[in-house]
Amino acid sequence: MRTIQNQTFDEERALYGSNDILVKNCSFDGPADGESAFKECKDVQVEHSFFNLRYPFWHDHGLAIRDSEMTELCRAALWYSDHITIENTKLHGIKALRECADVKIAGCDVVSPEFGWSVHNIEMEDCDAESEYFMMRSTGLHFTNVRMKGKYSFQYIEDSIFENCTFDTKDAFWHAKNVTVRNSIVKGEYLAWYCENVTFENCKIIGTQPLCYCKGLKLIHCEMTSCDLAFERSDVEATITTPVLSIKNPLSGCIIVPAVGEIIRDLEEAKGTVQVQKQEAKSVFACA
Repeated sequence: MRTIQNQTFDEERALYGSNDILVKNCSFDGPADGESAFKECKDVQVEHSFFNLRYPFWHDHGLAIRDSEMTELCRAALWYSDHITIENTKLHGIKALRECADVKIAGCDVVSPEFGWSVHNIEMEDCDAESEYFMMRSTGLHFTNVRMKGKYSFQYIEDSIFENCTFDTKDAFWHAKNVTVRNSIVKGEYLAWYCENVTFENCKIIGTQPLCYCKGLKLIHCEMTSCDLAFERSDVEATITTPVLSIKNPLSGCIIVPAVGEIIRDLEEAKGTVQVQKQEAKSVFACA
């Protein structure tokens, strides 16, 4: 492996087509303002380096980035690449990850609108993220201990698992399919509309009008806070451990809840049942 260290590059395609290289303590910045430093590369390792120019990693195969920084000027940093590991790195440019596959991200700080579009098989662990349209149309996500803030996250994702995460995000999980969220906090308005085969297990759900127009929705031992007009036109099986402000027109299934402020039924085809079960007495009242 060839080592390149302690250098500054600002020209166009500075290391284009390089194979089997280790880049250490380098800076990609300067007056030439060149793009695409590592385009069409293979088996590249980058450590303790600084990126302030556009499109550094496109069409790369076998890439490891550690202890580095990509500034807000480093836009569209990783596209059309695969077998990627990113650790302890700042990803602060817009559209930082797109059309990539087999990605592992750990200990990173992500501030990147439109991050992670159309990515296949991505593991993310112990990360903080701030984004809009985060991970749209991606598949095979496995997130553990990820804290995310933003809007319109996880739309159209499929075949994914989230564990021990905290999401503060409006319009999350719209049109998601085959997704499980465990032991997590999900805060935001209009959660998971139009989703299919999505399960929330031991989660805390916060915000207005959650979980509407869903198919195959499951809630297992979940808390719901400030949730009104929930489950409208949804096919749902739910066991909820806290009172719900209001439930509106569930199409089918059964919702078990300790208390509900209002059950709204103004749709003839809404046949889903709401079963009020007081936890202390363990007594069950008639379904509404």
